[in-house]
Formats: sequence, structure tokens, C-alpha cells
Amino acid sequence: MKLKQMKKLVMVLVGIMLLMPAFSVFVPQAHADETDAAYAGIKKRGVLVVGMSADYAPFEFHATVNGRDEIVGFEVAMAKQIAKDLGVKMEIKEMGFDGLIGALQTGKIDVIISGINATPEREQIVSFSKAYMSPKQTILILKKNAAQYTTNVSSFSGKKVGAQRQTTQETFVQDNMSGSTLVSLQKVPDLVSQLSAGKIAGVVLNDPISEAYAQQNKALSVIYPKPNESEGAVSIAMPKNSPVLQAKINTSIDHIVSSGQLTKFKKEANTLMFAKQSFWAKYGNLFIKGTLITLALAAIAVVLGSVLGTILALFKLSPNFMLKMLGNIYIEYVRGTPLLVQAFMVFFGTQVIGLNLSAFSAGALAMGLNSAAYVAEIIRSGINSVNYGQTEAARSLGLSKGKTMRFIVLPQAIKNILPALGNEFVTVIKEGSVVSVIGVGELMFQTGVVQGASFKPFFPLLITSLIYFVLTFGISRALGYAEKRMARTSR
Repeated sequence: MKLKQMKKLVMVLVGIMLLMPAFSVFVPQAHADETDAAYAGIKKRGVLVVGMSADYAPFEFHATVNGRDEIVGFEVAMAKQIAKDLGVKMEIKEMGFDGLIGALQTGKIDVIISGINATPEREQIVSFSKAYMSPKQTILILKKNAAQYTTNVSSFSGKKVGAQRQTTQETFVQDNMSGSTLVSLQKVPDLVSQLSAGKIAGVVLNDPISEAYAQQNKALSVIYPKPNESEGAVSIAMPKNSPVLQAKINTSIDHIVSSGQLTKFKKEANTLMFAKQSFWAKYGNLFIKGTLITLALAAIAVVLGSVLGTILALFKLSPNFMLKMLGNIYIEYVRGTPLLVQAFMVFFGTQVIGLNLSAFSAGALAMGLNSAAYVAEIIRSGINSVNYGQTEAARSLGLSKGKTMRFIVLPQAIKNILPALGNEFVTVIKEGSVVSVIGVGELMFQTGVVQGASFKPFFPLLITSLIYFVLTFGISRALGYAEKRMARTSR
């Protein structure tokens, strides 16, 4: 009897095992299968960090809303809805378009929603959602030159044609306009500025952008080239191997498109683009914000550069071989590489080692480390300019080597090198424009934002140049006054 019962039990268990695959269709999957690293991180933080290059109206751009500067556009509205569907808040991290994929790969951002196309090259390193629109490629030209060009791209042979760097527009020129010379720039307003000045014959843009420029500036006209009119699918980029996040975003996109929300978002963006306000009322706060951030960057970089530069100068003058070698290696390496490269290295490199620095912190650190190399050489030359008899006199009076350097040599050296240090400080203010590539909202970054939102490529640059002049001239005068005071007190 027991044997028969055991046989029946075994048969039941075998039957259950055989039927499990069929039942699994109706049974919800385990929670472990409902997440991936990217989605789990977003849910844990409760924030979806969206990377954008907000100089691409009407996709995303800056506008003054109720007296406050905000990043708006139909993709911003869409990002808010996606975050809501995911049950989290949304945070925008703004940076140059060519830095977005690097930021996604290093975990600085969770997704890219910035008019990005799903190209085969990009799909090798990031994943994409389904498309929510497919704009057409167009060529923006000067209306007065319209008779020279046709829809056939060969009409641009021998001409310079502009495209935004690392975009499908750049690829379009390379693949279809081989007879033309490609001009790649980071910012669309810079390309339009070159077009307006007659430096290039046309700018390849997708149709929402080109039509907006032509609507705002009656001197411009749009050509729809043939063949290859479609620029491809505009999608949302996310980290590789994030199927759950991809599925949830796809579901949200389906709802946004099918419900008509995307059309509504576009209409709202166009209304904000052409809101009737004075130029200063709309964008004045951006210039003020950019100026304050530029000054803050310069102040931090000057302090860090001065302290570290003094230490490096002492290293180079040290009799200790290791310290001297360390100082030489640092100074030669930093002076031999561009600040642009250093900014990217600090911004992305610190993320790799577990330090999630903000764009501002990374930019200020990069500028300070860069300035230190130049300040070190200035201070070293100042120390060498002090007569060695001063050191001997101080040592004969019983001062230690450290106190001699601190109280006797350095004060005299600083007086000698003050003009050179002043020039370095002025240079630091101007070099702040470089760190805009990693999303630091300094003055040149905000200028690009105003260019993109206002469709005025030249006027914002004029304002920015005047602001830079006031800053640098003011500092130069202040340093000149300090130099004269020091000269009088030394008599």
C-alpha cells in the first residue's frame, strides 16, 4: 500500500513539473525578473536624471516662465510624464550634446532625452526606446541665395555645409554631400551664425528646428533635400542591458503618442518659443546667472591654483629628487594638455573612481588644477628673482629655512610677480568658457542657451563680450592699484 502511494506521489510530482512551463505564462514573474540595475537605481533614488542639451528649440530650450528661468520644450514635458509614469521625480542635467553619451556611460545621467537618433553606431554602446517622432533632414540657407541651390544635394558641391557635431546631420553630410566641405560645431546657434555671416552655404537641421529659425528670421529659407529625407527615429537613450527600464519607457511613450499628449506638448513649446517679451526680460537673468557662476569658478580656481601652485613651485626648488621630479611631471603634463581634455577627465574620471562630482565642482577643480601648473612657474621665477643675499641674511639671524621662505623670500617674490599673477587670474576668468562642455552654466554656456532660444546668433555674443570686458578690465585695474600701493610702501 505504501509503495502504491509513493508511485502515485511521484507521478503527481512529475506531472506538475511537466505542466509548470505552461502555467508560467499565467503566473506573474518573480520580482527579481522585474528589475535591472538602471531601473533599480532610479527607483531607489526616486529620481530620473535626464541628460539634455537645452539649446535645441522647440525640443528643449530656456525660457522665462513667471519671472524664473526654466528649461522647457516638448521633450521636457515628455520627460516629466515619463518620470511620473515611473513613479519618480525628474531632474535635468544640462550639458553639451557631444558629452551626453559619455555621461550616460559613466552613470552621470539615467537617460538621454535630447532629440537623439538611434543610429547603428550608437546602438553598439547604448540602448534606445521606440521612436516617438521621425523628423526630416533639411538644409537651412540664406533666402537671397535660394536660386543657387535645389533639392539635389549636388548643388552644394564645392561649398561649406554645417552640421552639429556627433549628430545624424553630420552623418548625412558625410554620406550624401561628399562634394561639400563639412563644418562641424557643437552648437546649432554657432552654425546659424556662420550661415548668416555667409561663411557657410547651408546648415543641415531637422525640420522642426530649421522651420523655427526660418519662421523667426525672414532672411532664411528651408530646402528639403532628395534623396534620404528622413533623419531617422528620435528616441530615448539609456544604458545597455536595461530591458525593464526600456519596456517601461516604451509603455509610457505609447501612451504619450496615442493619447495626443505629444502634439499638445509641441504646441505648448511653440507658444513659449515665440512669447512676446523684450529680449532682456526673457534672457537677462541668464546673463546674470552665467556671470555669477563664471566669477565663482574663477574665485575657486584662483585660490586652488595659488595654493597648489605655491606647493609645486617649492617642490621644483626642493633639493629632494622625488619632490622635484613630482613637481616637474605635474607641471609639464598639465601645461602639455588642453583644459578641455582635463575638464572631461575630471568630470568622467571621478565618476569611475566613485566620486559623483557635479559639473560645477568638476569644472572648478579642473580649472584650479590647470591654473596651478602656470602659477607654479610664475612663483618659481619670482622666488628665483629674490637676491640670494636676503636668504643668507635671514639664516644668519637664526631664522629657519621654512621661516625664511615664508617671511622674507615669498613676500618679495609676490611683489615681483604680481603683474604676471594678475594676467593669470584674468586668463582664468576667460578660460571658464571651456568647462561649458560638461554642463557648467557659466557665461558662455548661457550665451549658447540664449542663442538657441532667441534664434539670434550674434547679439548675445556682443553682450557676453561686453560682460567679459567689464570683468577683466575691472580686475586689471584693481591689480594695477594694488601694485602701485605695494611699490609706494616698499620705498
